[in-house]
Amino acid sequence: MSISLFPEGYTERRALYRAFVEEHVIPAEGALNREDDASLEVITSLQQRARDAGLWAPHMPAEAGGTGQGFLYYACMNEAIGRSYWAQLVFGCQAPDAGNAEILHMLATSEQKVEFLEPLIEGRARSFFSMTEPDVAGSDPRLLETRAVVDGNEWVIDGLKWFSTGADGASFGIVFAITDPDADTYKRGTMILVPADTPGLEVVRPISVMGHEGRAWNTHCEVRYTDVRVPVAHTLGGRGDAFKIAQQRLGPGRIHHVMRWLGQMQRAFDLMCSYALQREAFGGPLADKQTVQNWIADSAAGIQACRLLTMDTARKIDEGSEARVEVSLLKFYAAGVLNDVIDRAIQVHGARGLTDETPLAQMALHARGGRIYDGPDEVHRMVVARRILKGYAAGDPWQFD
Repeated sequence: MSISLFPEGYTERRALYRAFVEEHVIPAEGALNREDDASLEVITSLQQRARDAGLWAPHMPAEAGGTGQGFLYYACMNEAIGRSYWAQLVFGCQAPDAGNAEILHMLATSEQKVEFLEPLIEGRARSFFSMTEPDVAGSDPRLLETRAVVDGNEWVIDGLKWFSTGADGASFGIVFAITDPDADTYKRGTMILVPADTPGLEVVRPISVMGHEGRAWNTHCEVRYTDVRVPVAHTLGGRGDAFKIAQQRLGPGRIHHVMRWLGQMQRAFDLMCSYALQREAFGGPLADKQTVQNWIADSAAGIQACRLLTMDTARKIDEGSEARVEVSLLKFYAAGVLNDVIDRAIQVHGARGLTDETPLAQMALHARGGRIYDGPDEVHRMVVARRILKGYAAGDPWQFD
């Protein structure tokens, strides 16, 4: 099926990313999966190749040092970038740096951009986003307990966070702290920029996730803040704006994930179809079995539905729409399709699909987290239903446009 979703030139540009991923990134996956010192050298080399090819930082506009042209453009490019888990790092658009860079570009002062944004975009620094806490539900930020108080011209931060992805080896973090506990619910928090070498900031441990601890850029860390002092000038946005900024960051971050998932879905689909045609059992190729044919048909339908939802949501964001319902709807629907497609591909491969002979096992490991991080499926379903029903109650029914 071929549907033109993009302005002229986008698909040609996507082909450049696809060629780079196929020629340089996928052949290096074995080395990159080891996450050792040698893999760091491979990444550095590939990043320079990406810069030389003019493919660096496709999530950011040219005026910020990137090569991006908006959300729809980035969604198109991610159909290629997302085919390999490591490609986002190679092109300088990995999470959480991509989302952090976007809110810094939107909200940072000129001084903050020089200190934090420019090194991030140039690939000279990494960052982390410190919001979730181990003692309260991450799906409800109203429960956050980390505190920051003003002492003279400094913030003093105390608290414990976890799932601060990439904190091990990062240069700075964006910390969500409660600064006005007696204010209205959604004005209690403030975002604060904290250099990682600030005294009192301790990366306690990388958290092992499904048997994988990760390294540096790929860790999910527990971070403790004990009397951490930074200038009040490190406030990102306004005091009390943390909840609003979190939505500004996490909304685009959620669609960034889905954009990359499109590439993962399509690669898993390619592997499933190719293997079904070549593998024989019970008198013929797996492709002749009705169950396998159903999996292929259902996967094709799900992938194309996700593509259309993604591109429509990206278009609305480019047009200035909040797109809150669309982002939540897309997040939980695409997470389900991603897991289903990869699981079917593994099943078609049989025992081979569970091994590292194919990328499918690694893909499944990362895909399962998609139903939880940046808000679990259940919360996004609730958001979609409540917002739609609120419109109907006000005489403003949901428009399928």
